[in-house]
Amino acid sequence: MTIANDWQTIATILACGAVTLLARASFVIWHTKLSVPPWFTRSLKFVAAAVLPALVMPEVLFRGAPAGDIVNYYRIIAAVLALIVAWRTRHLLATLVVGMMALWVLQWLKPF
Repeated sequence: MTIANDWQTIATILACGAVTLLARASFVIWHTKLSVPPWFTRSLKFVAAAVLPALVMPEVLFRGAPAGDIVNYYRIIAAVLALIVAWRTRHLLATLVVGMMALWVLQWLKPF
């Protein structure tokens, strides 16, 4: 059975699209009618700080882990070095360059 013949798959994709569209459009449609409490507006500034580690940590810890290892130590070391550079310099390009160079050098040398 192909995906084109599977009506449940097509219905699921359309339903997911409709839910996504309604969720995103709701802020535009009801913007003037909806009043957001001040405590909610204040709490929104912490969303990025909470989401970023949730997105980054699985990639750092588990992506490309060698067979038999639970975590990827090269990525952890590179991330710690990049974190130190970001903390000390507050320079995005320097952080990216140091993190990627550290990862590439560690993967090339394979010290452990």
